Amino acid sequence: MSLFISNAHASTAAAAPAGGGMEMLIMLAIFGLVFYFLIYRPQAKRVKEHKNLMGALGKGDEVLTSGGLVGKVSKVAEDKDFVVIALNDQVEVTVQKSAVAAVLPKGTMKSL
Repeated sequence: MSLFISNAHASTAAAAPAGGGMEMLIMLAIFGLVFYFLIYRPQAKRVKEHKNLMGALGKGDEVLTSGGLVGKVSKVAEDKDFVVIALNDQVEVTVQKSAVAAVLPKGTMKSL
């Protein structure tokens, strides 16, 4: 019996219902659906589109790399996953296919 701490007395009333089983499963399912539709599905779609873009690269395509270089594909090495990009008539750069961010419309390099 302390001056600042009151004594604890056992309750004679029935215990409160637990109720955490089904509600917890429903909340987990809702969080799973939110995660799938807002995070996983859009990212998987972007990865699939980028993979299709890399597979469709061909000689003569004008591309933009993730480093900001704009050039024309002059050689595609299928077995090594590398692409040779001609920045102008004298300069060629070898980059990985995954570094290609976008395929530009024909004539984009002339308009720059």
